[in-house]
Amino acid sequence: MTSETMISIFLGVGLAASVGFRVFLPLFALSLASYFGLWELNDSWSWIGSIPALVTLGVATLVEVFAYFIPYVDNLLDSIALPLATLAGTAVMVATVADLDPVVTWSLAIIAGGGTAAAIKGASATGRLTSTTTTAGLGNPVISFIETITSLLFSVVSILAPVIASILVILLLIFIFAIYRKLRPRLSKK
Repeated sequence: MTSETMISIFLGVGLAASVGFRVFLPLFALSLASYFGLWELNDSWSWIGSIPALVTLGVATLVEVFAYFIPYVDNLLDSIALPLATLAGTAVMVATVADLDPVVTWSLAIIAGGGTAAAIKGASATGRLTSTTTTAGLGNPVISFIETITSLLFSVVSILAPVIASILVILLLIFIFAIYRKLRPRLSKK
């Protein structure tokens, strides 16, 4: 496995994590990176760097970001965003992974890309639901702002420093699972 292949895997994992916070923002960032020649995507995914894709993903990103600032609408979005995040996480892995057999690429994309995005989106949706319950939705815009900034930071770091992004993803997943393990005994007592 070449270093280029490893870096492309790290990029995919970082962007998949970012997809767990906002579905379209990392795709838009990848589109920008491809358009400006920062990243060369697989031939079948080169369309993502086109002007129509750039405009479409840019508009979708703006709509998604602003919709998440509306309490209760954000919970509705979370219900449809989990499967979309899983698909988008898989897609960014397939688009970025270079020089691997298609079976390996798709397996890696489904497990690492889709799995990472789903884990983070699930934790994010649970946090927002807790905020809705405990603050009557008043805390949700703060959570939305933090998620948007986190998605943006993960996207930028993934594109500029993929190895660092992958390390951050591992730390984030450890944090999420630690919280889950801590809360699980309380949930089983109810």
